[in-house]
Amino acid sequence: MKTKLILFVAIFSSIATFSQKQWTLKECVDQALEKNITIQQTKLNVELAKKDVDISKGNFLPNLNASTGNNLNFGTGFDPVSQDRVNTSFFGGSMNLSSGITIFNGFRNTNTYKQAQLGVASSMQDLKVIENDISLRVVNGYLNILFAKENLNAAKIQYQISKTQIEAAKSRFESGIIPKGDLLNTQSTAAADQQNVITQENALDLALLNLAQLLQIPVANFDIASVNVGTPSANLFYKTSATVYERSLNRLPEIQRAQLAIENSDLSIELSKSAFLPSITASAGLSTNYGFNLNLPPGIDNTPFSTQLEDNLGYGLGFNVNIPIFNRFQTKNRVAQSVINKEISETRLENEKLNLKQTIEQAFLDVKTALKTFEAAKISLEAQNESFKNAQERYNFGAITLFDFDLVRTRLVNAQAAMIRAKYDYVFKTKVLQFYSGDLILE
Repeated sequence: MKTKLILFVAIFSSIATFSQKQWTLKECVDQALEKNITIQQTKLNVELAKKDVDISKGNFLPNLNASTGNNLNFGTGFDPVSQDRVNTSFFGGSMNLSSGITIFNGFRNTNTYKQAQLGVASSMQDLKVIENDISLRVVNGYLNILFAKENLNAAKIQYQISKTQIEAAKSRFESGIIPKGDLLNTQSTAAADQQNVITQENALDLALLNLAQLLQIPVANFDIASVNVGTPSANLFYKTSATVYERSLNRLPEIQRAQLAIENSDLSIELSKSAFLPSITASAGLSTNYGFNLNLPPGIDNTPFSTQLEDNLGYGLGFNVNIPIFNRFQTKNRVAQSVINKEISETRLENEKLNLKQTIEQAFLDVKTALKTFEAAKISLEAQNESFKNAQERYNFGAITLFDFDLVRTRLVNAQAAMIRAKYDYVFKTKVLQFYSGDLILE
């Protein structure tokens, strides 16, 4: 019984520990990168590319092949001694060992090996592209949860204010200061604020679900560590988009992948040109054979197996030079195709650079716009706070109606929501710009 109790306590403690875990941003990114199926598939593509390197290495080595064959013959044959046809049965076979090596083939093996290495590097860049995309999605999901939590907190505060106003309205109604309609309106406002709390709770649940699904973990008890983004700085990290662009050129995998494609095109041209050059191969062979007559007259024996193998053993060396003279212009056209493919790769690189430049310019403009929106929202919120304090005092003294007070309060609620939305929009867009420049730190 004691053992069962200890086991139960241990299990409960582990569950409680898991439920209390709050994931940091770095833990979320690491989890997503580890579990994402697309990333796992791309990693397998990297391993396949590495095998292509191993295969291309083998082209520099000689091959070695062994073969053997046996046959059994029945029927009649001619006996040269008796001049008669006699029944014969014969069993025989051969054994062969051969090897060949390419001495020169227009550097085709060397360039194939280099291409295989570029294939690995290109696959690694593919992996980085996906990892960057997943990381940004996690950052966005993480900030969405923080955004939803702050919205929920603001909604709860508004609901608490509404509940307080209900008590004040009841007291004033019982004292005959306000009509019952004002009390009902106050209660209706509190009910709307309570509904808004439920709406924001649902929004938070959805944000948690989206991130949990991205991490491929159960959403039950999932939560993230609170991060105080504070008040974002009004100073931009970078003066111009050109600064970010120049820094991104040396680090973004999309650009690196396009540059590798050009290098691969150069090797394809050399591979096509290798067909103009002669190829030289060497070979060596070892063979022997054996045979047994199964119908020998009494007293006559077949030569022993080992003796036959030794007596029939033969060696051979070969040296072959293949010189291409005319192949219907196939090589010339393949070289021309390779040159065109290189030009295509070069245009793709320029297109990648152009897309990157435009994306960064748009991201830079988005940050500037988000900053202006954030500053305007901050000023608006400060003004609405002051307006609300003034309206609350005036309402308490009966200087304004409940309807006018609710209008001021609604403007304050809207200003708070706009402020929260502008803040997190500015923070995320700043993170995107930091990502392109290589300054994004996941903590």
